[in-house]
Amino acid sequence: MRNRHIATSLLAASLLIFAAGCKKKPPAPPPPPTPQPTQTTTQKGPAAVIQSFTAEPSTIVRGESSTLRWEVANATEVTIDNGIGAVPARGSRQVSPSSNTTYRMTAKGAGGDAISAVSVAVTTPPPPPPPPPAAKASLSERMAKDVQDVFFDYDKSEVREDARATLQRNADAIKAILNDFPSAVLSIEGHCDERGSAEYNLGLGDRRSTSVKEFLTQIGIPAERVKTISYGKEKPFCTDSNEECWGKNRRAHFVGVQ
Repeated sequence: MRNRHIATSLLAASLLIFAAGCKKKPPAPPPPPTPQPTQTTTQKGPAAVIQSFTAEPSTIVRGESSTLRWEVANATEVTIDNGIGAVPARGSRQVSPSSNTTYRMTAKGAGGDAISAVSVAVTTPPPPPPPPPAAKASLSERMAKDVQDVFFDYDKSEVREDARATLQRNADAIKAILNDFPSAVLSIEGHCDERGSAEYNLGLGDRRSTSVKEFLTQIGIPAERVKTISYGKEKPFCTDSNEECWGKNRRAHFVGVQ
């Protein structure tokens, strides 16, 4: 009886142990969440602001200058193109473009950039005023400046070869002078050196002035605007008594008469 009781107790204990082993295990707790990286937000500064950017004057004549003026706020860097480069946030700069030019300003700021532009128009300078008209030379001034004397050999009235070349040049000047002075007349004076009588030299001077008139009229000078006169030896150009001086006195001299 006692053995049966023990057997029963052992069976009961075994059943309890078996039942305990067959019970479901509770679920495992979920894993902790994975830590996320911390994001740091950077605070940006204000954007750059171009408060003013002007060109004064905006139109210039080539060779003149214009003044760029500007004022910028909140900028870390300010530049102007066309060769100017970095500039302060507030300032001015003279420019002298040779043609129409646009200047572009860029202002950089922590919160954003700003851009502005101004233009300078360049015009061609007007031509210089013409010089004032020169005072008109008088008839005597033109004759003295543009018409040369011609010279003769001793006791001769024929026009020499060198005198012919001079008279050719004189003719162009005489035509221009007579055109500019319509009422003027060309007077050809015949002169001689001191040798010989006064009467003889008056005749020689007349032949000299006449031969010059004939030559000039043959090359286009109007005969009615030419007269001749002889002074013989009465109006010498040079007063020394030597061959060099006498050669200067044997001449035909030209005078304008109104």
